Amino acid sequence: MEFNQQKLEAALKSGRKHKSLAFSVHIFNSLPSTNQTLWNLLNQGAEQGSVVIATQQTAGRGQWGRQWISPSGGLYLSVAIAPKIDASDSYQLTLATAWGIASQLRQCGVSVGIKWPNDLVLNGRKLGGILTETRVNNGKITQAVIGVGINWINPVPETGINLESWQTSQHSKPISCLEMLTSTVLLGIESGMECLCQEGISILLSRYLDLLTNMGDRVYVNHLSGTVIGVTPQGNLRVNFKANESNELITSEISIEPGTISLGYYKSSL
Repeated sequence: MEFNQQKLEAALKSGRKHKSLAFSVHIFNSLPSTNQTLWNLLNQGAEQGSVVIATQQTAGRGQWGRQWISPSGGLYLSVAIAPKIDASDSYQLTLATAWGIASQLRQCGVSVGIKWPNDLVLNGRKLGGILTETRVNNGKITQAVIGVGINWINPVPETGINLESWQTSQHSKPISCLEMLTSTVLLGIESGMECLCQEGISILLSRYLDLLTNMGDRVYVNHLSGTVIGVTPQGNLRVNFKANESNELITSEISIEPGTISLGYYKSSL
């Protein structure tokens, strides 16, 4: 499918209250990986704000080295930023991106939520995901690439959903085209980074938790049942456990790192 760069630039211009990132957009019909292509461009001198977009990936990557199935018709993009935050806080970039995109889509009328730690969900099914990669120098992140995949008109598995199908079921089309979706995602990334850098992790985390679909979920860790009560500033899941010991109710909390457990999806039909 053809991507209209002029339409994207017009959507970005109309949607921006002010300009913090000077986006430099590179568009491809198909790539092995938008993240890898952007790293290659950065190695050749590209600067922060550089964006790589593809409507298909042949070797896309998800979190923890998993394959990201990226058929034609989806939106796959990567953005370069230079956050200069501590390496130990790297997951804050993912929290900021997830909140920013979800918030921007909700402003357009798409009721997106966040599934910990990095998925965008719609009707309990996966709409998109985020992959953050970083370079570190002296304990600081000097360069980062934020990769985002969103299902637009591409086929999806049973636990997934694409935006066009959802809009059809709602008899509404708040996102009119792929270029508008791209603009919404880029503006979301920009607003998420602004919140993190200007207002701080406490405010960002509060906003992230407002959209988190896992709050109150029952999870099992080492055969023990617990309840999700939040997320730490480092992106770990906070789980509360209660146990009876010697006729006394004992409450404890543990912090679970991303990738340690899978919260899964339920299967349903439109």
